[in-house]
Amino acid sequence: MKQIRCAVLGLGRLGYWHAENLATKIRGARLLTVIDPIAGRAEQVASELGIESYSIDPDDAFNNPDIDAVVIVTPTSTHAEMIKKAAAKGKQIFVEKPITQTLAEADEVIEAIRKNNVVCQVGFMRRFDPAYHEAKKRIAKGDIGQPIYFKGLSRDGNVPPASFIKHSGGIYLDISIHDYDIARYLMNADVVSVQATGHVLMHAFLSEYGDVDQALTTLQFSNGAAGDIETMRIAPYGYDIRGEIVGTEGVITIGSLREHNIQILNHQGSTYDIIPDFPSKFKDAYLLEMAHFIESLMNGTKPDCTEEDGKAALAIAIAATDSFKSGKLVQIQTVNA
Repeated sequence: MKQIRCAVLGLGRLGYWHAENLATKIRGARLLTVIDPIAGRAEQVASELGIESYSIDPDDAFNNPDIDAVVIVTPTSTHAEMIKKAAAKGKQIFVEKPITQTLAEADEVIEAIRKNNVVCQVGFMRRFDPAYHEAKKRIAKGDIGQPIYFKGLSRDGNVPPASFIKHSGGIYLDISIHDYDIARYLMNADVVSVQATGHVLMHAFLSEYGDVDQALTTLQFSNGAAGDIETMRIAPYGYDIRGEIVGTEGVITIGSLREHNIQILNHQGSTYDIIPDFPSKFKDAYLLEMAHFIESLMNGTKPDCTEEDGKAALAIAIAATDSFKSGKLVQIQTVNA
């Protein structure tokens, strides 16, 4: 294909970024239409981005023969239906994480994707962040020997409202899943078991939904490596995403709190700017992952993060949730939800 004609479904903050990137920044992409069920939203975005077509109905994209690919940024509860409809109409698919809410749904969409011979990329943007991408290259080159331990840290101080928490699937599915995916990616191994704990330390309303604002997951990998992942919604100091891979011959550390690589020294002491939120940290990664999706379609190659990767990360998140609730170690292969 010389040009990939796209539709974006769902125009919240992230959907808008994807639409903007496709409309203005990605070579080979052409944004034909934007869709959102909220009255006036799609029309507003279409006007801002210079797009002639907009709608409140996703079927308008699925049934449009001029659309090559759909970008699904709708609520997770709708992902399975959206993917199956897109696949049935022969549309190429980009879907934000998680791929679905349950493993049964994941199996259904994978079957639909294969049956209709379409491409699916799942939106785990950390794989495309330059620092994580470089770490992957260095590990593959053998710079730290054999990876034997993964440590991930995701801290955020922005607690979603109860209306979001109620349908989010919990902290392990909503946030930790990013670390589960990048752990598999960097360690080049599947996770075979998890044990998870969690606490409500500040936000009591989370207990009403069986959720927490601090969580810890320990991991066992198929190649014998191990790891731990800390997830937190109680970081008042900024948006703190870091990673570390310990190898037999060295260690790679990824990320820092610094937004700019400068440090100020004066009579008040030493200071530097911290990363305030996830747009500041990962906006470039969102652009790079969408550019990769378009490039994959143009070249006829498989995306770097497929529906199988989406299911694998989902299985870990569900196992971690089960472990948190039961207080027991959970084997991934026993998960069936």
